[in-house]
Amino acid sequence: MMENKRGKKIICIDIGGTAIKSGIMDENMNFLRTDVMDTPRGGAGIMDAVLERISEYLSTAANPEAVCVSSAGIIDSDRGVVAEANENLIPGYTGMNISEKVRERFEIPCYVENDVNCAAMAEAYQGVGRGHSSMLMLTVGTGIGGAFLERGKLLKGHTYSACEVGYMHMDGSSFEELAATSVLVKRTAKRLSKSCLEISGKWIFEQAQSGNKVCIEEIDRMCDILAKGIANLCYVLNPEIVVIGGGISAQENYLRPRIEKGLDRYLIPEVRRKTKLGFAKFGNHAGMLGACCAAGILEKYRMKDQ
Repeated sequence: MMENKRGKKIICIDIGGTAIKSGIMDENMNFLRTDVMDTPRGGAGIMDAVLERISEYLSTAANPEAVCVSSAGIIDSDRGVVAEANENLIPGYTGMNISEKVRERFEIPCYVENDVNCAAMAEAYQGVGRGHSSMLMLTVGTGIGGAFLERGKLLKGHTYSACEVGYMHMDGSSFEELAATSVLVKRTAKRLSKSCLEISGKWIFEQAQSGNKVCIEEIDRMCDILAKGIANLCYVLNPEIVVIGGGISAQENYLRPRIEKGLDRYLIPEVRRKTKLGFAKFGNHAGMLGACCAAGILEKYRMKDQ
């Protein structure tokens, strides 16, 4: 990387349904400051909060290169607009022109990309996907998101909704309604006669490793469905590596052998031998880092340093 003579900075924002993460990053991918706040109710409130945070950062990061935004929803990244968002989760967010609002107020370039695409970019640029010609990423949490990269380039689709894999129809339902972590919690809670508020995905994995039969069975069920969904996607996309992200990625030691077993079952031998499985390296900062990667900011620095 080039020497930090001018103190170049990038303002990063990661807008999620429950929290907005933000930070100031230098061209060496070091976060100089990070913050988290609850996501306000409604698109207008979100935009106000984002603009206020950017204004605050400008007092300590003069003349930033850009504002790079990772956001939930289907994102028209060419225009920086939220093409569609879940109205139940983020009402009034669909149609929000994030890029335009930032540029009008601060006269700073603003780039916006879908959050799962950003997480995938982070892994491809500096994580477990680095060095691979193609990568499929699945983020498993409340739902299931997907992203696919071929030689570093995101597959976005005609309407920017490529790899919305959670909606994929499977076994009379959808992929995310069968295999998301939220479903694991609901099914386990019901079988144990508990409230979903009493347990979490982390608790279920802890119990499984302590021998809880119900927790073991439910995780095994989830892993089998994940493997089936991954196999279906591999037959279409043929990635060199599949990366599992989201909070569930912290359970790699427990999940890997179970998902590998499912892939052995659902993939034909030739495809199976040449498909790697990885677990995401980046956690809370993945969206922010990936937003900079998607915008090409970090690549620009790298090329200048060559």
